[in-house]
Amino acid sequence: MFSNLSNTDSFGVMAIFFAIFLGGVLKGATGVGMPIVAIPVITAFYDIRLAVTILVVPNILSNTLQIYKYRNYNLEPKFTRNFAIAGLLGAALGTMMLAYVPIDQLNILMALIVIAYIVLRLTKPVFQLPLERAKKLAWFAGLSGGVLQGALGISGPVSLTFLNAIKLNRSVFIFTISVFFIAMCVAQIPLLIAYGLMNVQTFVVGLLAFIPLFAGLPVGEMIGRRMNAVVFDRVILVLLSVLALKQIIGVML
Repeated sequence: MFSNLSNTDSFGVMAIFFAIFLGGVLKGATGVGMPIVAIPVITAFYDIRLAVTILVVPNILSNTLQIYKYRNYNLEPKFTRNFAIAGLLGAALGTMMLAYVPIDQLNILMALIVIAYIVLRLTKPVFQLPLERAKKLAWFAGLSGGVLQGALGISGPVSLTFLNAIKLNRSVFIFTISVFFIAMCVAQIPLLIAYGLMNVQTFVVGLLAFIPLFAGLPVGEMIGRRMNAVVFDRVILVLLSVLALKQIIGVML
């Protein structure tokens, strides 16, 4: 269902692992971002199905580390649990779409959602989603983000937009999003195996991909500790801008 791993050269392999390293730096600084960097590069050399499959294993390992490190920053257990369970259900549906459904329509929708949110934030920077309101939207946001994660390997347009609107501090943000990512991976793995997308080869490559990711995490954490709240907020907005641009270009090409 996707390109064989042997169908590339050493430059392609180096580019893939360097992209994962940069993704690790971004994840260490903000708690997210690895797939946004890595998936487009892997897709350029292989295809989206392989990219999503390979990144599941490093996603689990890196987010498990972050959950442990920020375990004392659980904003509210019920909110986090509902958001994560919804993400799990959405990721299951998204993985089915990854296997069978063309994704151009999803790419366009993702880009439009992100662009609308960025415009709103830039024109009204004091915008904030109250926590009580966010609790009511957790199921919808989690389910939507999960679908995108399962289908494209990138949940940012929904999950980052949603959590960024709540204006969580960095530590709470990282804990919450890491639990969300782990829940989605739990749904993805059995379905990827069932659809023949994950096998021994892709699992081993996923394990190897954790090496450059792990190397980038402390670099990003060092950068993250030097950010104030405003800078962190802007990093998230830039992250979303890059993601939106990537989706638009991907549909046009």
